[in-house]
Amino acid sequence: MTAPRALRTVEPAEPVSGSAMDQALPKRPRRYRVVMIGALALSGAIAAIWQLVPRGLRIPGNDLRIATVQRGMFRNDIVVRSTVAPLHTVMLDAFESGRVEEILASDGTLVSKGDLLFRLSNPQLRLDLVAREADRAQQISNLSLLRVALEGSETEHQRRMLELNVGLARMQRQHVRYLSLVEQGYISKSTLEDSQDQLRQQRQTLQDENTRVAIEMRIKRDGVTQMQQAIERLDAGLGVVNESIDGLAVRAPIAGRLTDFRLQLGEIVKPEQRIGRIDDPSRCKLLAEIDEYFLGRVSVGKQGHVTSNGRDYTVEVTNVFPQIKEGRFATELAFADAAPSGMRPGQSLETRITLGEASAGLILPDDAFLNDSGGAWVFVVARDGKTAERRTIRVGRRNNSQVQSPLR
Repeated sequence: MTAPRALRTVEPAEPVSGSAMDQALPKRPRRYRVVMIGALALSGAIAAIWQLVPRGLRIPGNDLRIATVQRGMFRNDIVVRSTVAPLHTVMLDAFESGRVEEILASDGTLVSKGDLLFRLSNPQLRLDLVAREADRAQQISNLSLLRVALEGSETEHQRRMLELNVGLARMQRQHVRYLSLVEQGYISKSTLEDSQDQLRQQRQTLQDENTRVAIEMRIKRDGVTQMQQAIERLDAGLGVVNESIDGLAVRAPIAGRLTDFRLQLGEIVKPEQRIGRIDDPSRCKLLAEIDEYFLGRVSVGKQGHVTSNGRDYTVEVTNVFPQIKEGRFATELAFADAAPSGMRPGQSLETRITLGEASAGLILPDDAFLNDSGGAWVFVVARDGKTAERRTIRVGRRNNSQVQSPLR
């Protein structure tokens, strides 16, 4: 008989349920919502791509200058800024070097013709003057000695000629007596022949003396003439030195206003150094620089107007300088009548130069677009004011504020 097994008491288990195996599943969206979301995403992508596609240059409206093209009268003139300058000016240059010893005028003062402006000192010129005066005195002394020698030679020649002429006359009388004696038979023919030979010799001696003395006198007179010419050259050189010394005291060549004169005591002035100028204050002219575009239309004789102190004055182009510098050329204008009072060199005036008569046309404002496009095209703003279209144009005449150009 087997022993009985011990029994283990087992607690009853909890009832089994399927809740532990359950999971929450998302609700499935409806089909139309998926389509809508896809359409929105596609639209956003298309919009982004459309924004990236280049469609022209975008510029803020505040940075634009927009003008109206309209029909009107084209003024065929230009307005330039002109500068007042004296009509007549004399430059003051130094002809000799020296040290400024005295200044008797100042910049901006009115001077009269001949007024002493300043004085220079130059010891070298003084020494040169003394040396030239010594050379002149020496040459004058040599000329005096040469003239004394010439006078002595002429006196000796006259004495010698007198002796020869007296001897010739004596021989001629003796020869005449010998002729009578030969005919009477008192002397021989050989004695008469000797007398003829002596007479012939005396005549030849007189002729030779005349020739010799003439040559000698001509040479000595040439020497005197050359010496006189040398003295004249010395006098001319001495005059130049004296003028140079006188030039150390610089005087005003004309009456006017002294300008750009700024010498200082003790300053060394060099030859051809610009010291200043003297302007004629009574008359003036205008200097203007004009754009090279108008070079063929601005000519001598064109008239214009300037306004000063509330009055209009007529001016006329007197000179046109065709050299182009930095895109501009220079002109000179003169007042047709009396110039405005109180004008000073350097003053600026607004000058209107008339190039022709006014005419009707399609007017565009003159602005920077002409430089950018060369006058070949413009941007025309659309009616909505948000876009602009590039359009080709044909540029006609121009002035400072207008362009006459019909649209194509």
